[in-house]
Amino acid sequence: MITPDTKKDDASLNYLDGQLLIAMPGMQDSRFARTVVFLCAHSADGAMGIMVNQPAAEITFRDLLVQLDILPKGSEIRLPKKADGMRVYRGGPVETGRGFVLHSADYFIESSTLPIDDHVNLTATLDILKAIAE
Repeated sequence: MITPDTKKDDASLNYLDGQLLIAMPGMQDSRFARTVVFLCAHSADGAMGIMVNQPAAEITFRDLLVQLDILPKGSEIRLPKKADGMRVYRGGPVETGRGFVLHSADYFIESSTLPIDDHVNLTATLDILKAIAE
């Protein structure tokens, strides 16, 4: 609760960064029906979230790495077991042509990584995919 004597910095406690939004069963907007959205940023200026429960059935993590020229096509390069089994999710529905990676807070690139909370970061550059593949 924000009271008149609450510090201005404490006002951000009402924002939902790092929280999950779950669509109500009666959600009429087909873009968000049956979705779970992880809120990466939320402020008075707006919100940015990523759907985390909509697998992209048409692409595997390995296919994504090949498509982005991180791995050569047809290569026999073996990914670590954890990386090779990773699923790719749709993420959208608004920015469908752009890739974002939610990952642990132990990976950080200045000017490229957005810390969301103490455990989760967001990176939207190819560097994170290269690091995962390594």
